[in-house]
Amino acid sequence: MQNGIVIKSTGSWYQVRRDGDAKTILCRIVGKHRLNNLLLTNPVAVGDRVQFALEDDGNGMIRKILPRTNYVARQSPHNRMAMHLVAANIDQAVLFTTVVAPMFKAGFIDRFLLMTEPRNIPTLLVFNKADLYDEITMDNYLEIKEIYEKIGYQVLLVSATQGMGLEPLKAILKDKVTLLSGQSGVGKSSVVNAMQPQLDLRTGDISDYSGKGQHTTTFAEMHALSFGGSLIDTPGMKILGFNNMDKFDVSHNFREIFAKSLKCRFGGSCLHREEPFCAVKAAVETGEIAETRYGNYLVILGEAEEQKHWEKNKM
Repeated sequence: MQNGIVIKSTGSWYQVRRDGDAKTILCRIVGKHRLNNLLLTNPVAVGDRVQFALEDDGNGMIRKILPRTNYVARQSPHNRMAMHLVAANIDQAVLFTTVVAPMFKAGFIDRFLLMTEPRNIPTLLVFNKADLYDEITMDNYLEIKEIYEKIGYQVLLVSATQGMGLEPLKAILKDKVTLLSGQSGVGKSSVVNAMQPQLDLRTGDISDYSGKGQHTTTFAEMHALSFGGSLIDTPGMKILGFNNMDKFDVSHNFREIFAKSLKCRFGGSCLHREEPFCAVKAAVETGEIAETRYGNYLVILGEAEEQKHWEKNKM
């Protein structure tokens, strides 16, 4: 048996960088695998440490997935009863977004944070395309920045074309294993190429027809950084669902809502909707909790309840 780390996932095959000589071995895995009793569409993620055996054709067969320090998973976009592993064994995550081209969606940020928050994975929000911000969009950015910095998330403004903010970003990435994600078209690959031109990641334009980004990253892949550390680049995400969460998982992982819920009359059983003497609703009314965050919480809470109801009726 040999040990290595998964550096690329292409669906049914995995590229594994072997310990010792750093040779890349093409590996596969057989059998069905589960995560917290949910079926996995991909049993192995980029960043996983594995043990594999070489076969006669020179390829490998993954025999064991070594214990993970953490992982990031999402509901499969093709099977609402299954989970899709995004990455494993990461130090931090960076979510790329922008307030211009494509249209900004605050709900996507909160959905992404629901993937990292339960695992206590530090997450940085990077707003790209600063060179395109006018006075109105800059005001929008500053409002969003204040909301997320207030609850403890780091926010950085960058421009891939002008090089703005890239040095601070490199300092954050240095010597860490970082998951990179974002919606298509926000310029994630352009920022990485501006920092590390030798990676030459594929970039895409915004569709003139839909105003949405074009998918450029097809499979998750790990890339080494010349200044130390590595990146796990993931395909652009359109939809994030949560079949792995119940209603209290949602409320506990909106960090400011959870903190304020300790003062609700009904404590941990309060869902902050129609319950009387709810400290969370009072905080929304005073502006202590952002209305956008609270609104996104209610939407995701409803989806989690609907998912559990659907699963129950499916059985």
